[in-house]
Amino acid sequence: MIADPDRKVARLFGMLHDAASDTATVRAVLFIDPKQTIRALLYYPVACGRNIDEILRVVDALQTGDANHVATPANWHLGDAVVVPPPTTQADAEERAAGGDGLEITDWYLARKHLDTAD
Repeated sequence: MIADPDRKVARLFGMLHDAASDTATVRAVLFIDPKQTIRALLYYPVACGRNIDEILRVVDALQTGDANHVATPANWHLGDAVVVPPPTTQADAEERAAGGDGLEITDWYLARKHLDTAD
């Protein structure tokens, strides 16, 4: 969270929407990782409050994905199944199709799993 009374940061990140106001900034949440890479953006109009539950969900999803090399589907929350990356070789695809590893397999390219609580 930053204070931006002169709106320099707001201008830099395109947060002033002329159609809404010349002076009021659009509320934005930028998720910036330790490598200073912007990983996600949430923009909210001036008249709409932010959703802290969604902000925390995005933080959890980014951290879970990074730590476990997985993806998180829409509306994912901690404890839900994650998406495992697809196999990269024919042999890996055949191994996945044979089952095992606690995967919920939809197709050779789409599998989900629940992470151990220690993950």
